[in-house]
Amino acid sequence: MQQNKINGLLGLAARSRNLVTGYNNCLQMIGRNKIKLLIITEDVGEKTKEKMVQKCTSHEIEWRLYGKAEELSEAVGKQDKGLFAITDKGFAESIVKEIDQIQSEREVTDADESA
Repeated sequence: MQQNKINGLLGLAARSRNLVTGYNNCLQMIGRNKIKLLIITEDVGEKTKEKMVQKCTSHEIEWRLYGKAEELSEAVGKQDKGLFAITDKGFAESIVKEIDQIQSEREVTDADESA
């Protein structure tokens, strides 16, 4: 259910031109300090993940590891994108809240299963 909400928010961000996708575009926007949130998909390459996390950390940009490239790309009308940069503060805050809630629920479920 919440995944649909995140996909919907990403779709709205894309339609309102508050979303940048792809490695080079995201790097460029990080350099310009235009990004409020970077979503790195779980299936992106290790080197890409490391570089983007390092860039976000050095520029004090919030980031989250979330979702699969195919699913998120489809939500925004793109193909094979593993990086999604949100340029609007409101969208970024809403998406972070939803992702954090999903991940905290997963942690509770994982803890219950291992107990």
